[in-house]
Amino acid sequence: MNVNGAALSAIFLNLSKVYNDTFKEVTTSYQKIAMTVPSSGKYVDYRWLANFPKMERWVAKKVIKKLVEYQYTIVNEKFAATVEVDRDDIEDDQLGIYKPQAESAAWSAKQLPDELVYEAFNKAFTTKCYDGKPFISADHPIGAKTSFSNKGNKKLSIESLAKAQASFGAARTAMMSIKDDQDRPLNVKPNLLVVPVALGDIARALMTVNQLEDGKPNPYKGVCEVLEEARLTDDNAWFLMDTTKPIKPFIYQERKKPTFVQMTNPDSPNVFMEGVFYFGAEARAAAGYGHPHLIWGSTGTVA
Repeated sequence: MNVNGAALSAIFLNLSKVYNDTFKEVTTSYQKIAMTVPSSGKYVDYRWLANFPKMERWVAKKVIKKLVEYQYTIVNEKFAATVEVDRDDIEDDQLGIYKPQAESAAWSAKQLPDELVYEAFNKAFTTKCYDGKPFISADHPIGAKTSFSNKGNKKLSIESLAKAQASFGAARTAMMSIKDDQDRPLNVKPNLLVVPVALGDIARALMTVNQLEDGKPNPYKGVCEVLEEARLTDDNAWFLMDTTKPIKPFIYQERKKPTFVQMTNPDSPNVFMEGVFYFGAEARAAAGYGHPHLIWGSTGTVA
């Protein structure tokens, strides 16, 4: 095959189609736990997360919520998946070997939000959120006088009613009991139980069986959906979330959607010196934390 402009255009148009078709087919799960926030610059300021605007009785003047003096920004990063195409392969009509690579690039690009969100997830016990505390912490401030905990240590259990209540039940009660700085319930409604693969069977059983292992009725049957995620790295930790609100527990910040890119100029120095062309995907994005009262995390270290 002659390596000219028309041939290169046709080749990379086909690779672009393979990439886009595969991209559409790949499924992700980050949407269940993260809200997507568009970004128009290098970073986004999330001080507004400290506000909990609620309808107030309007008697005289309206009650104005002011921004609390927290500092929390999420900075975008650059990502790329690049494939090298040898000019000899084009001349020898050996382009079939690049179709799987285009598919792999699309697969990786589509799953970038999952990768970033679950990377933040795995650091939730140590990385700080907007209030200066680790996202999952025993003392998140509410106003200037009180605080709440979204952290536990009980193993997720179906062994007995007592153990189920001490683990899942206690987490659910704690979340639903959180109040704002005016002592009004935040109306947290846990609906998603997120676990690593090692706890998948226990979580599904807790949400589906009629009786626990001690023979007592299971009061938690059907209470939550279960999300089993292989990217969670701690086999003991488990998490309960409320994903029913406009703001989700996690943030996926998108500056540039994953996009197919190519370098096909036959006069490029890369072609002259090395005999190679390039294609792949590029993106700019980041992940971080939303409202900590919408998540409960247990280290699962205490029986």
